[in-house]
Amino acid sequence: MEITVKLDELLYMRRMTLTDLAAKVDITLANLSILKTGKAKAIRFSTLAAICEALDCQPGDILEFHSSRPGSAMRLVKS
Repeated sequence: MEITVKLDELLYMRRMTLTDLAAKVDITLANLSILKTGKAKAIRFSTLAAICEALDCQPGDILEFHSSRPGSAMRLVKS
């Protein structure tokens, strides 16, 4: 399983630099860079919400899930 961070694409579409986003979100450029490169192990919901607010997007626009299991797809589970 892997989570991909698509921050580069959003920044490009919004014509915004990482430095601009860091200032708007009030997060250090170093921490934002760690997130952008996919090296972050976690993200606070408050940080994710601030990034979504600054980029006018949804969390799914920033994060993408890739399964490592071949042929796996999302399945509905009945309770």
